[in-house]
Amino acid sequence: MFARSPQQRGFTLIELMITVAIVAILAAIAYPSYTKYVQRGYRSEGIAMLNDAVARMERYYAQNNSYTNANTLAAIGITNANSINNRYTLQAPVVTATTYTVQVNPINAQTSDSCGNLSITQNGTRSPATADCWK
Repeated sequence: MFARSPQQRGFTLIELMITVAIVAILAAIAYPSYTKYVQRGYRSEGIAMLNDAVARMERYYAQNNSYTNANTLAAIGITNANSINNRYTLQAPVVTATTYTVQVNPINAQTSDSCGNLSITQNGTRSPATADCWK
């Protein structure tokens, strides 16, 4: 419509709105990927809790020849069932004389993690079996 004179500088409203739309589209694509990346980082904290609990259960078994009295986390020396960043809580829901299952349940912001509860049994069976959950 109107031609700009060489002295005029700046952006038109249309140019600014196109830029805002492009930034919004890029943010809509990037944010879910970032969220998954952060959750994967905190998942390693839950895996570390599981590995520590498994080592303590095996130590208890070596000393007592049974897992029976290890049904509380305090019996194996775990005093705090929550992770450092308060993303997982540790449980030992199944404990018999010869078997156990320890699991971590996501809490707070970690509940939207696609892997959900992570668990390990006395023979090393991991759940969920998806390899991406155990990286």
